[in-house]
Amino acid sequence: MTMKAKNVAYWTTTVLVAFFMSGGVTQIAQFRGNPHGVVPQLGYPMYFFAILGFWKVLGAIAILVPRFPRLKEWAYAGIFFDVTGAAVSCAAVGGYGAYGFHVIAPLLIAVLAVASWALRPPSRTLGTLFQSQTTGRHKQSGVSWVTT
Repeated sequence: MTMKAKNVAYWTTTVLVAFFMSGGVTQIAQFRGNPHGVVPQLGYPMYFFAILGFWKVLGAIAILVPRFPRLKEWAYAGIFFDVTGAAVSCAAVGGYGAYGFHVIAPLLIAVLAVASWALRPPSRTLGTLFQSQTTGRHKQSGVSWVTT
Protein backbone atom coordinates (compact mmCIF):
# COMPACT_ATOMS: atom_id res chain seq x y z
CA MET A 1 0.00 0.00 0.00
CA THR A 2 1.45 3.36 -0.96
CA MET A 3 1.83 6.07 1.62
CA LYS A 4 -0.83 8.19 -0.07
CA ALA A 5 -3.34 5.31 -0.14
CA LYS A 6 -2.60 4.53 3.52
CA ASN A 7 -3.12 8.19 4.44
CA VAL A 8 -6.45 8.33 2.57
CA ALA A 9 -7.58 5.06 4.21
CA TYR A 10 -6.53 6.37 7.64
CA TRP A 11 -8.42 9.64 7.33
CA THR A 12 -11.48 7.96 5.81
CA THR A 13 -11.78 5.45 8.64
CA THR A 14 -10.95 8.05 11.30
CA VAL A 15 -13.56 10.54 10.08
CA LEU A 16 -16.18 7.78 9.89
CA VAL A 17 -15.42 6.63 13.45
CA ALA A 18 -15.49 10.23 14.70
CA PHE A 19 -18.80 10.79 12.89
CA PHE A 20 -20.42 7.76 14.52
CA MET A 21 -19.01 8.67 17.94
CA SER A 22 -20.28 12.25 17.62
CA GLY A 23 -23.75 10.74 18.02
CA GLY A 24 -22.94 10.99 21.71
CA VAL A 25 -24.27 14.55 21.55
CA THR A 26 -27.73 13.04 21.05
CA GLN A 27 -27.23 10.80 24.07
CA ILE A 28 -26.36 13.82 26.21
CA ALA A 29 -29.31 15.84 24.86
CA GLN A 30 -31.91 13.17 25.65
CA PHE A 31 -30.72 12.62 29.20
CA ARG A 32 -33.92 14.14 30.62
CA GLY A 33 -36.05 13.17 27.62
CA ASN A 34 -38.01 10.07 26.86
CA PRO A 35 -35.93 6.97 26.25
CA HIS A 36 -36.38 5.39 22.86
CA GLY A 37 -34.81 2.71 20.72
CA VAL A 38 -33.00 -0.01 22.63
CA VAL A 39 -32.48 1.95 25.86
CA PRO A 40 -35.48 0.49 27.74
CA GLN A 41 -34.60 -3.05 26.63
CA LEU A 42 -31.02 -2.89 27.89
CA GLY A 43 -32.00 -2.03 31.44
CA TYR A 44 -29.27 0.54 32.02
CA PRO A 45 -30.16 3.79 33.82
CA MET A 46 -30.57 6.83 31.56
CA TYR A 47 -27.68 8.71 33.18
CA PHE A 48 -25.35 5.93 31.97
CA PHE A 49 -26.09 6.89 28.37
CA ALA A 50 -25.42 10.57 29.10
CA ILE A 51 -22.02 9.63 30.54
CA LEU A 52 -21.25 7.44 27.52
CA GLY A 53 -22.35 10.26 25.20
CA PHE A 54 -19.98 12.69 26.90
CA TRP A 55 -17.01 10.32 26.55
CA LYS A 56 -17.90 9.45 22.95
CA VAL A 57 -17.72 13.11 21.95
CA LEU A 58 -14.37 13.55 23.72
CA GLY A 59 -13.07 10.36 22.08
CA ALA A 60 -14.10 11.61 18.63
CA ILE A 61 -12.27 14.88 19.24
CA ALA A 62 -9.19 13.07 20.57
CA ILE A 63 -8.73 10.90 17.48
CA LEU A 64 -9.10 13.89 15.16
CA VAL A 65 -6.80 16.47 16.75
CA PRO A 66 -3.06 16.43 16.10
CA ARG A 67 -0.48 15.32 18.70
CA PHE A 68 -1.37 13.65 22.03
CA PRO A 69 -0.56 10.05 20.96
CA ARG A 70 -1.18 8.57 24.43
CA LEU A 71 -4.61 10.23 24.57
CA LYS A 72 -5.37 8.76 21.14
CA GLU A 73 -4.45 5.27 22.37
CA TRP A 74 -6.91 5.63 25.25
CA ALA A 75 -9.57 7.09 22.96
CA TYR A 76 -9.28 4.19 20.52
CA ALA A 77 -9.48 1.70 23.40
CA GLY A 78 -12.53 3.47 24.83
CA ILE A 79 -14.27 3.55 21.45
CA PHE A 80 -13.58 -0.15 20.95
CA PHE A 81 -14.87 -1.03 24.43
CA ASP A 82 -17.96 1.15 23.91
CA VAL A 83 -19.06 -0.27 20.57
CA THR A 84 -18.26 -3.91 21.35
CA GLY A 85 -20.03 -3.50 24.71
CA ALA A 86 -23.04 -2.08 22.88
CA ALA A 87 -23.14 -5.07 20.54
CA VAL A 88 -22.86 -7.56 23.40
CA SER A 89 -25.47 -5.72 25.48
CA CYS A 90 -27.98 -5.77 22.62
CA ALA A 91 -27.27 -9.42 21.87
CA ALA A 92 -27.62 -10.38 25.55
CA VAL A 93 -31.13 -8.99 25.86
CA GLY A 94 -32.29 -10.05 22.40
CA GLY A 95 -32.46 -6.47 21.15
CA TYR A 96 -31.07 -7.31 17.72
CA GLY A 97 -33.22 -4.86 15.78
CA ALA A 98 -34.13 -5.40 12.16
CA TYR A 99 -31.71 -7.87 10.55
CA GLY A 100 -29.47 -7.73 13.62
CA PHE A 101 -28.71 -4.03 13.10
CA HIS A 102 -28.09 -3.27 16.79
CA VAL A 103 -25.43 -5.95 16.93
CA ILE A 104 -23.87 -5.69 13.45
CA ALA A 105 -23.60 -1.86 13.26
CA PRO A 106 -21.50 -1.48 16.43
CA LEU A 107 -19.25 -4.32 15.33
CA LEU A 108 -18.69 -2.61 11.97
CA ILE A 109 -17.76 0.59 13.80
CA ALA A 110 -15.33 -1.49 15.88
CA VAL A 111 -13.72 -2.76 12.66
CA LEU A 112 -13.43 0.83 11.40
CA ALA A 113 -11.85 1.89 14.71
CA VAL A 114 -9.30 -0.94 14.57
CA ALA A 115 -8.51 -0.07 10.94
CA SER A 116 -8.08 3.61 11.84
CA TRP A 117 -5.81 2.69 14.75
CA ALA A 118 -3.71 0.35 12.59
CA LEU A 119 -3.35 2.87 9.74
CA ARG A 120 -2.21 5.79 11.92
CA PRO A 121 0.81 7.71 10.61
CA PRO A 122 3.96 7.64 12.77
CA SER A 123 3.24 11.15 14.08
CA ARG A 124 0.09 9.81 15.77
CA THR A 125 1.62 6.77 17.46
CA LEU A 126 3.51 6.26 20.71
CA GLY A 127 6.37 4.49 18.97
CA THR A 128 7.17 0.97 17.97
CA LEU A 129 8.11 -1.93 20.17
CA PHE A 130 10.52 -3.43 17.65
CA GLN A 131 12.97 -1.70 15.32
CA SER A 132 13.48 -3.93 12.31
CA GLN A 133 16.24 -2.03 10.46
CA THR A 134 18.82 -1.53 13.21
CA THR A 135 20.19 -3.48 16.12
CA GLY A 136 21.05 -2.39 19.63
CA ARG A 137 19.29 -0.39 22.32
CA HIS A 138 16.90 2.42 21.51
CA LYS A 139 15.02 4.71 23.82
CA GLN A 140 11.47 5.68 22.90
CA SER A 141 8.84 7.24 25.12
CA GLY A 142 11.10 6.86 28.14
CA VAL A 143 11.40 3.06 27.76
CA SER A 144 14.42 1.17 26.42
CA TRP A 145 13.69 -1.44 23.79
CA VAL A 146 16.15 -4.11 22.71
CA THR A 147 16.06 -5.01 19.03
CA THR A 148 17.77 -7.69 17.03
